[in-house]
Amino acid sequence: MTKQDASEAEETETGRQKGQLFGMDRVSVPGTLPGTLEAPDDAVASQIHVTSYGPAKIIEHTGSTIEEIVALRGKDAVLWVHIAGLADIELLRAIGEAFSFHRLALEDVVNVHQRPKAEDYGEYVFIIGRMLEEEGSAQTEQIAMFLGSDYLLTFQERPGDCFAGVRKRLKDAAGRIRSCGSDYLCYALIDAIIDGYFPKLETYGEDLEELEDDVVAKPDPAHIQELHELKRDFLMMRRAVWPLRETINTLIRDDHAHFTDATRVYLRDCYDHTIQLIDIIETYREIANGLLDVYISSVSAKLNEVMKVLTIIATIFIPLGFIASLYGMNFDGEGSSWNMPELKWAYGYPAVLLLMATLGGGMLFCFWRMGWIGRGSGRKRTRRRDKE
Repeated sequence: MTKQDASEAEETETGRQKGQLFGMDRVSVPGTLPGTLEAPDDAVASQIHVTSYGPAKIIEHTGSTIEEIVALRGKDAVLWVHIAGLADIELLRAIGEAFSFHRLALEDVVNVHQRPKAEDYGEYVFIIGRMLEEEGSAQTEQIAMFLGSDYLLTFQERPGDCFAGVRKRLKDAAGRIRSCGSDYLCYALIDAIIDGYFPKLETYGEDLEELEDDVVAKPDPAHIQELHELKRDFLMMRRAVWPLRETINTLIRDDHAHFTDATRVYLRDCYDHTIQLIDIIETYREIANGLLDVYISSVSAKLNEVMKVLTIIATIFIPLGFIASLYGMNFDGEGSSWNMPELKWAYGYPAVLLLMATLGGGMLFCFWRMGWIGRGSGRKRTRRRDKE
């Protein structure tokens, strides 16, 4: 180990310790040596899958070495090297040296917090995107691509992706993918990443419809947590798709030598899909925000109904309580003819009960006539278009 290598290793170890101290394990701390490669804390073992194909044949390898990968380059039209897992830093360094990748680009591969972007390094184009995890959650993982004239190297955080359809098209020689270059393969992967968002958004749309019915009919405090989780997921997806749209626009607009004009036509379709995704995400976010307002309004309306019922009951029992308390006073009827003569009346108790019942019933009838109870509550307005 040279003196320079030892100094770089010491700076790397110091940066790692500072990152653990300040809870910045996944982000390089300020002052870290540019181009430092350090595996994320949750990195999994690296798996290599190599596909070499041309119009006439396709060859697939698993667990290939660097020497075998370099030897395959140039034999067929396109070489696709897919690496899942970023734990093997030495493997990344060896690939970077074999293909002459810049150290800053390799650093972005292992720093998995990057936003989607595209950078032209002359001999290759470095692209970063964010792909939904295969489990179907809104969590995204970073995927980095190195596009050269006859190769495409892809790096992702962990095994499991949305490229099964692309691999099947390669095996079956479906479409024009086997007869085109590496830029078309890059487009196909980007298109697969974008298409992976639509099924998840469709599920979110169904969840929002069910929540809308529940929030209006029977609001529950658990709905607040569900709505906040949905809003958080929409925000995460927006952070992934919005810069991806800018990235694709850059690939279309800039004159990258590794993208042909024919492939740029397909990239325009990807651009349209990202705009559609953004529109759907923004719409769902607005619906979720609206449902929060609907929930608050529904809870307030139900609380008002409860308070109205309690107020009506209290209003009815106020005069009844007055009559009962009046005749509950201990006056001696024998002391004076004015001291509650009803106490000596044979029908005094039934008469008071009848008076109280009549008074309570009369008040209920008045409340009903005014629309405070029963009539007028819960009526559904007929829409004009339903009449037509």
